[in-house]
Amino acid sequence: MSGKPRLTYVNGRGRMECIRWLLAAAGVEFDEIFLERREEYEKLIKDGSLLFQQLPLVEIDGMKMVQSRAILSYIAATHNLYGKDLKERARIDMYVEGIADLMQMILMFPFSPPEAKEKNLDSLKERATNRYFPVFEKVLKEHGQDFLVGNKFSWADVALIEAILAVEEKIPAVLSAFPQLQAFKKRISNVPTIKKFLQPGSPRKPPPDERYIETVMRVFKL
Repeated sequence: MSGKPRLTYVNGRGRMECIRWLLAAAGVEFDEIFLERREEYEKLIKDGSLLFQQLPLVEIDGMKMVQSRAILSYIAATHNLYGKDLKERARIDMYVEGIADLMQMILMFPFSPPEAKEKNLDSLKERATNRYFPVFEKVLKEHGQDFLVGNKFSWADVALIEAILAVEEKIPAVLSAFPQLQAFKKRISNVPTIKKFLQPGSPRKPPPDERYIETVMRVFKL
């Protein structure tokens, strides 16, 4: 294996989207393989490509990597998006883990039964506005810098802009009480690699639709 990283997943956001975001932020082009059938997934397991029988799978630098956190950490460290020392790395980890908790709610939302969607949307709004976004509003206000950690673009900034945009898709006015995050969104959206990823035709996936949900259910037998 050599050349561009190769990503294997279904054709949609899911647990691969944060990996696409980070590779794009690092300016790394990648190829993708999209699974459509359960048999394709089972073949990967049979071939030994999936260490824990789980996707996403990223083939990069001669490795077949699974487990999202390990993949993301490797990409961040390889492309100088992981802080300058252990203290900065620890802070990035804290921010990324917090954002991951919020993103888990967004990840599962499309699979909510119809009768639970309104309740789950209210819960997402409450968590975003009362638990998660206030943390980052305070961080940005207190240190007065353009980025979350070390005044340098990092994995934490990538994770946060992804989360902001994902929440805004469901709750458009969610940043109304957060001026620091509004400015952050504008600033990070204009980082050249991020700006490119936000343009039509990029590898960024659209919000989950019925076809995506059906494919996930078919491939993973959920």
